Amino acid sequence: MGEQGKKSSGDDALSEEQTYELDLDAHSSVTLDSAIEEAVAAVGRESDGRDKAPPSAARPEVIEVGSDNQDDELTRLRAERDRLRDGLQRTLADLDNFRKRTEREKKSLSRFAVSEVVRDFLEVIDNLERAISASGSAEDLKMGLEMVLRQQGDILARHGVEKIDALGEEFDPAVHEAVLRQESADVKSPTVSAELQRGYMHYDRLLRPAMVHVTVPSKPAASDDEVDREETGGN
Repeated sequence: MGEQGKKSSGDDALSEEQTYELDLDAHSSVTLDSAIEEAVAAVGRESDGRDKAPPSAARPEVIEVGSDNQDDELTRLRAERDRLRDGLQRTLADLDNFRKRTEREKKSLSRFAVSEVVRDFLEVIDNLERAISASGSAEDLKMGLEMVLRQQGDILARHGVEKIDALGEEFDPAVHEAVLRQESADVKSPTVSAELQRGYMHYDRLLRPAMVHVTVPSKPAASDDEVDREETGGN
């Protein structure tokens, strides 16, 4: 006659629990208490076996990336690198070509920028040659030269060149260059009294200053008391 010993965590999980059997016929001297103790010991041994299982058995499976996927990703990155490198090289080449073209255009512009002005002044040269070769009195020659001078002034004005007003104007060191200086009681501030060489402006830029004589207010004569103080050292 055999007896079964069962241990469960609940009535609903009886089918999932381990069943232990004791053969009492083989051990006639086994009592009920000793059978229960043996069953409890068997359950303890089963629990110890589960606890001492290797840790690797409970670890999740590690999925390694295949070499084919790594090769595909490396190939894609290399292709992207080559594409960016080619784009950068083309950009640098375009920039270098633009720089060279700009330098050539700059040199060409500086070389031929005065072509229009020179072409206009060819007419002035033609008129001067005609005046020299023409026969007539000195008065006729003077009138011809005055016409040529007016023509030259018109050409300069057309290209933004203007004369600097100087004679009778207040002295301005920005556009006037004083070569002589004299004092006079007739002026209250430095004034241009004579113009030795005309100055010109090209739009807002000074081409050359006017060379002028400047008259400045004369200093008042020192009184006797002031002369005495200067001689005695101001005492």
